[in-house]
Amino acid sequence: MESAEDRIFTLPNLLSFLRLLGVPVFLWLVLGPQADAWAILLLIAAGISDWLDGKLARAWNQTSKLGRLIDPLADRLYILATLAGLVLREVIPWWLAALVIGRDVFLLFTVPILRRHGYGPALPVHFLGKAATACLMYAFPLLFLASHEGWYAEIAGIFGWAFALWGTGLYWWAGVLYVVQVRQLTRG
Repeated sequence: MESAEDRIFTLPNLLSFLRLLGVPVFLWLVLGPQADAWAILLLIAAGISDWLDGKLARAWNQTSKLGRLIDPLADRLYILATLAGLVLREVIPWWLAALVIGRDVFLLFTVPILRRHGYGPALPVHFLGKAATACLMYAFPLLFLASHEGWYAEIAGIFGWAFALWGTGLYWWAGVLYVVQVRQLTRG
């Protein structure tokens, strides 16, 4: 008998899967035709669907193993794709992208330790990690807007950089907390 945790076909999983499908579309929009308005709308839709899939999964009791895997995967891929697009378009400096990507590389070293101790590939996401991701998801569309000409560019730049720097700091802080969690779990 299939448990609720083993479900695949749920609305939250569908939203996460659609978000995954949007990653290559986003990159194409940014690097191909440079259709920034569509790219920004796609980023906003991805951010809304990220919030919505978690909300629905908890409200409708549709949390699943697959959802806990593809939801953060979609987040990471959007972050990576957006960083790549912003760096290649020279909207942000490479060092900011390296800081954000470096945190995920840093956490890759915890995966074999967790598996060896029977905890699976990752720990549950905690609030600080969600807050960091949310800040970064706010930062990216704002930084895109800031790279254009218009009355909104300066304001978008101020808020975009604030969210980017705050989000990167929180992202690393959450990463350190994950390492502390791994150490506490595997100490024995």
